[in-house]
Amino acid sequence: MSKLVTLLLAVVFMGQHLTAQYSNPKFKEARIPELVLTFTKTAGFRHKSIEKGVKTLREIGRENGFIVLQTETSADFNLENLKNYKCVVFLNTTMDVLNDQEQKAFERYIQGGGSFMGIHAAADTEYNWPWYGKLVGAYFAGHPNNPNVRTARINVVDKMHACTAHLPSVWERTDEWYNYKNINPDINVLMKLDETSYEGGTNGDNHPIAWYHEFDGGRAFYTGSGHTDATFDEPHFRKHLLEALLWCMDRQEEN
Repeated sequence: MSKLVTLLLAVVFMGQHLTAQYSNPKFKEARIPELVLTFTKTAGFRHKSIEKGVKTLREIGRENGFIVLQTETSADFNLENLKNYKCVVFLNTTMDVLNDQEQKAFERYIQGGGSFMGIHAAADTEYNWPWYGKLVGAYFAGHPNNPNVRTARINVVDKMHACTAHLPSVWERTDEWYNYKNINPDINVLMKLDETSYEGGTNGDNHPIAWYHEFDGGRAFYTGSGHTDATFDEPHFRKHLLEALLWCMDRQEEN
Protein backbone atom coordinates (compact mmCIF):
# COMPACT_ATOMS: atom_id res chain seq x y z
CA MET A 1 0.00 0.00 0.00
CA SER A 2 2.82 2.45 0.82
CA LYS A 3 4.34 1.94 -2.63
CA LEU A 4 0.97 2.66 -4.20
CA VAL A 5 0.62 5.85 -2.18
CA THR A 6 4.09 6.96 -3.28
CA LEU A 7 3.24 6.22 -6.91
CA LEU A 8 0.01 8.21 -6.73
CA LEU A 9 1.75 11.21 -5.25
CA ALA A 10 4.52 10.97 -7.83
CA VAL A 11 1.96 11.07 -10.63
CA VAL A 12 0.54 14.29 -9.22
CA PHE A 13 3.93 15.92 -8.83
CA MET A 14 4.82 14.99 -12.42
CA GLY A 15 2.19 17.43 -13.56
CA GLN A 16 -0.89 15.34 -14.11
CA HIS A 17 -3.32 17.69 -12.42
CA LEU A 18 -5.96 15.19 -11.39
CA THR A 19 -8.24 17.91 -10.08
CA ALA A 20 -9.30 18.82 -13.61
CA GLN A 21 -11.79 15.97 -13.57
CA TYR A 22 -13.50 16.92 -10.32
CA SER A 23 -17.00 18.33 -10.64
CA ASN A 24 -17.10 20.05 -7.24
CA PRO A 25 -15.71 23.58 -7.73
CA LYS A 26 -14.75 23.91 -4.06
CA PHE A 27 -11.81 21.55 -4.57
CA LYS A 28 -10.51 22.39 -8.05
CA GLU A 29 -7.68 24.44 -6.61
CA ALA A 30 -6.22 21.53 -4.67
CA ARG A 31 -2.91 20.39 -6.17
CA ILE A 32 -2.46 17.13 -4.30
CA PRO A 33 -5.60 15.06 -3.76
CA GLU A 34 -6.06 13.81 -0.23
CA LEU A 35 -6.23 10.07 0.37
CA VAL A 36 -8.87 7.98 2.10
CA LEU A 37 -8.21 4.35 3.03
CA THR A 38 -11.15 1.96 2.93
CA PHE A 39 -10.61 -1.19 5.00
CA THR A 40 -12.79 -4.17 4.07
CA LYS A 41 -11.26 -7.14 5.87
CA THR A 42 -13.75 -9.60 7.36
CA ALA A 43 -13.21 -12.39 9.87
CA GLY A 44 -16.91 -13.25 10.17
CA PHE A 45 -19.92 -12.58 7.97
CA ARG A 46 -19.02 -10.92 4.67
CA HIS A 47 -21.48 -8.47 3.17
CA LYS A 48 -22.05 -8.73 -0.56
CA SER A 49 -22.37 -4.94 -0.66
CA ILE A 50 -18.68 -4.37 0.13
CA GLU A 51 -17.70 -4.17 -3.54
CA LYS A 52 -20.58 -1.79 -4.29
CA GLY A 53 -19.63 0.33 -1.30
CA VAL A 54 -16.01 0.61 -2.42
CA LYS A 55 -17.13 1.58 -5.94
CA THR A 56 -19.42 4.25 -4.50
CA LEU A 57 -16.74 5.72 -2.24
CA ARG A 58 -14.32 5.86 -5.16
CA GLU A 59 -16.91 7.66 -7.29
CA ILE A 60 -17.59 10.15 -4.50
CA GLY A 61 -13.86 10.74 -4.18
CA ARG A 62 -13.36 11.36 -7.90
CA GLU A 63 -16.23 13.85 -7.90
CA ASN A 64 -14.95 15.77 -4.89
CA GLY A 65 -11.19 15.92 -5.07
CA PHE A 66 -9.91 13.01 -3.03
CA ILE A 67 -8.69 9.49 -3.81
CA VAL A 68 -10.13 6.39 -2.17
CA LEU A 69 -7.90 3.33 -1.87
CA GLN A 70 -9.03 -0.08 -0.61
CA THR A 71 -7.17 -2.67 1.42
CA GLU A 72 -7.93 -5.97 3.13
CA THR A 73 -4.35 -6.25 4.39
CA SER A 74 -4.22 -5.50 8.09
CA ALA A 75 -0.45 -5.00 7.89
CA ASP A 76 -1.22 -1.66 6.21
CA PHE A 77 -2.13 -0.48 9.71
CA ASN A 78 1.28 0.89 10.60
CA LEU A 79 2.13 4.50 11.33
CA GLU A 80 4.28 4.97 8.24
CA ASN A 81 1.37 4.04 6.00
CA LEU A 82 -1.52 5.49 7.99
CA LYS A 83 0.01 8.96 8.10
CA ASN A 84 -0.74 9.27 4.38
CA TYR A 85 -4.50 9.24 4.92
CA LYS A 86 -6.95 11.93 5.96
CA CYS A 87 -9.53 9.32 6.91
CA VAL A 88 -9.74 5.56 7.39
CA VAL A 89 -13.10 3.95 6.58
CA PHE A 90 -14.12 0.59 8.02
CA LEU A 91 -16.60 -0.63 5.42
CA ASN A 92 -18.56 -3.67 6.64
CA THR A 93 -15.59 -5.12 8.50
CA THR A 94 -16.46 -7.96 10.88
CA MET A 95 -14.95 -9.49 14.00
CA ASP A 96 -11.20 -9.41 14.78
CA VAL A 97 -9.40 -7.78 11.86
CA LEU A 98 -6.32 -6.20 13.47
CA ASN A 99 -3.65 -7.71 15.72
CA ASP A 100 -2.32 -5.98 18.83
CA GLN A 101 0.46 -4.12 17.02
CA GLU A 102 -1.89 -2.93 14.28
CA GLN A 103 -4.41 -1.79 16.86
CA LYS A 104 -1.76 0.31 18.62
CA ALA A 105 -0.76 1.90 15.30
CA PHE A 106 -4.37 2.84 14.59
CA GLU A 107 -4.74 4.31 18.07
CA ARG A 108 -1.65 6.46 17.46
CA TYR A 109 -3.08 7.56 14.11
CA ILE A 110 -6.31 8.79 15.71
CA GLN A 111 -4.45 10.37 18.63
CA GLY A 112 -2.35 12.25 16.08
CA GLY A 113 -5.43 13.89 14.58
CA GLY A 114 -6.57 11.17 12.18
CA SER A 115 -10.19 10.33 11.49
CA PHE A 116 -12.39 7.26 11.30
CA MET A 117 -15.63 6.50 9.51
CA GLY A 118 -17.55 3.29 10.18
CA ILE A 119 -20.20 1.94 7.86
CA HIS A 120 -22.79 -0.66 8.97
CA ALA A 121 -20.87 -3.76 10.15
CA ALA A 122 -18.00 -1.63 11.43
CA ALA A 123 -20.03 -1.96 14.65
CA ASP A 124 -19.72 -5.77 14.36
CA THR A 125 -15.95 -5.55 14.69
CA GLU A 126 -13.28 -5.89 17.40
CA TYR A 127 -15.46 -6.68 20.42
CA ASN A 128 -12.38 -7.29 22.60
CA TRP A 129 -10.80 -3.91 21.88
CA PRO A 130 -12.50 -1.40 24.23
CA TRP A 131 -10.81 1.61 22.63
CA TYR A 132 -12.33 0.69 19.28
CA GLY A 133 -15.75 0.25 20.87
CA LYS A 134 -15.61 3.83 22.10
CA LEU A 135 -14.28 5.05 18.75
CA VAL A 136 -17.01 3.46 16.65
CA GLY A 137 -19.55 4.49 19.28
CA ALA A 138 -21.47 1.23 19.86
CA TYR A 139 -21.38 -2.48 19.13
CA PHE A 140 -23.81 -4.60 17.14
CA ALA A 141 -26.30 -6.39 19.41
CA GLY A 142 -28.61 -8.04 16.87
CA HIS A 143 -31.03 -7.34 14.04
CA PRO A 144 -34.42 -8.48 12.77
CA ASN A 145 -34.61 -11.94 11.28
CA ASN A 146 -36.69 -13.43 8.48
CA PRO A 147 -36.22 -11.08 6.73
CA ASN A 148 -33.25 -9.07 7.96
CA VAL A 149 -33.90 -6.30 5.42
CA ARG A 150 -37.00 -4.23 6.19
CA THR A 151 -38.52 -0.83 5.52
CA ALA A 152 -38.39 1.53 8.50
CA ARG A 153 -38.66 5.20 9.38
CA ILE A 154 -35.64 7.20 10.48
CA ASN A 155 -36.14 10.35 12.54
CA VAL A 156 -33.50 12.94 11.69
CA VAL A 157 -32.95 14.54 15.10
CA ASP A 158 -30.06 16.84 14.17
CA LYS A 159 -30.16 18.66 10.84
CA MET A 160 -27.38 21.09 11.73
CA HIS A 161 -24.72 18.71 10.47
CA ALA A 162 -23.99 18.82 6.74
CA CYS A 163 -24.52 15.07 6.39
CA THR A 164 -28.18 15.36 7.47
CA ALA A 165 -29.10 18.88 6.34
CA HIS A 166 -30.42 17.58 3.00
CA LEU A 167 -32.57 14.83 4.51
CA PRO A 168 -36.28 14.94 5.28
CA SER A 169 -37.17 15.07 8.95
CA VAL A 170 -38.65 11.58 8.61
CA TRP A 171 -36.70 9.43 6.18
CA GLU A 172 -38.28 6.14 5.17
CA ARG A 173 -35.97 3.62 3.57
CA THR A 174 -35.09 -0.07 3.37
CA ASP A 175 -32.01 -1.66 4.89
CA GLU A 176 -30.87 -4.09 7.57
CA TRP A 177 -31.37 -2.37 10.91
CA TYR A 178 -28.93 -3.01 13.73
CA ASN A 179 -29.67 -2.95 17.43
CA TYR A 180 -26.77 -1.66 19.51
CA LYS A 181 -25.11 -2.23 22.87
CA ASN A 182 -22.36 -0.43 24.81
CA ILE A 183 -23.45 2.88 23.29
CA ASN A 184 -20.85 5.57 24.03
CA PRO A 185 -22.67 8.35 25.93
CA ASP A 186 -20.40 10.96 24.34
CA ILE A 187 -21.60 10.46 20.75
CA ASN A 188 -23.65 13.14 19.02
CA VAL A 189 -26.69 11.38 17.60
CA LEU A 190 -27.87 12.52 14.19
CA MET A 191 -30.61 10.02 13.39
CA LYS A 192 -32.73 7.54 15.32
CA LEU A 193 -34.77 4.56 14.19
CA ASP A 194 -38.50 4.64 14.86
CA GLU A 195 -39.02 1.15 16.26
CA THR A 196 -42.79 1.48 15.84
CA SER A 197 -42.26 1.43 12.06
CA TYR A 198 -40.77 -2.08 11.86
CA GLU A 199 -40.41 -5.28 13.87
CA GLY A 200 -37.18 -6.35 15.53
CA GLY A 201 -35.93 -3.25 17.32
CA THR A 202 -34.68 -3.64 20.90
CA ASN A 203 -33.25 -0.20 21.77
CA GLY A 204 -36.63 1.45 22.35
CA ASP A 205 -37.05 5.21 22.02
CA ASN A 206 -33.30 5.74 22.07
CA HIS A 207 -32.20 3.85 18.96
CA PRO A 208 -29.39 5.80 17.28
CA ILE A 209 -28.52 4.85 13.71
CA ALA A 210 -25.96 7.55 12.79
CA TRP A 211 -23.68 9.68 14.96
CA TYR A 212 -20.35 11.50 15.23
CA HIS A 213 -17.93 12.66 17.91
CA GLU A 214 -14.47 13.95 18.62
CA PHE A 215 -12.48 11.11 20.15
CA ASP A 216 -8.98 10.76 21.61
CA GLY A 217 -7.49 13.52 19.48
CA GLY A 218 -9.29 12.67 16.24
CA ARG A 219 -12.73 12.48 14.66
CA ALA A 220 -15.13 9.57 14.31
CA PHE A 221 -18.36 9.09 12.39
CA TYR A 222 -20.64 6.08 12.11
CA THR A 223 -23.65 5.31 9.95
CA GLY A 224 -25.65 2.12 10.43
CA SER A 225 -26.90 1.87 6.85
CA GLY A 226 -25.01 -0.01 4.15
CA HIS A 227 -26.16 -3.63 4.14
CA THR A 228 -27.62 -3.68 0.64
CA ASP A 229 -26.17 -2.79 -2.75
CA ALA A 230 -29.20 -0.58 -3.38
CA THR A 231 -28.32 1.60 -0.39
CA PHE A 232 -25.21 2.87 -2.17
CA ASP A 233 -27.28 3.97 -5.18
CA GLU A 234 -29.60 6.18 -3.10
CA PRO A 235 -28.83 9.88 -3.75
CA HIS A 236 -29.72 10.81 -0.16
CA PHE A 237 -27.35 8.19 1.23
CA ARG A 238 -24.52 9.08 -1.15
CA LYS A 239 -24.80 12.72 -0.06
CA HIS A 240 -24.85 11.54 3.56
CA LEU A 241 -21.60 9.62 2.97
CA LEU A 242 -19.94 12.52 1.18
CA GLU A 243 -20.66 15.09 3.84
CA ALA A 244 -19.67 12.67 6.59
CA LEU A 245 -16.34 12.07 4.87
CA LEU A 246 -15.74 15.80 4.39
CA TRP A 247 -16.42 16.34 8.10
CA CYS A 248 -13.98 13.55 8.98
CA MET A 249 -11.38 15.11 6.70
CA ASP A 250 -12.02 18.52 8.31
CA ARG A 251 -12.90 20.08 4.99
CA GLN A 252 -15.95 21.81 6.32
CA GLU A 253 -17.56 22.81 9.55
CA GLU A 254 -21.08 21.98 10.63
CA ASN A 255 -23.77 24.29 9.23
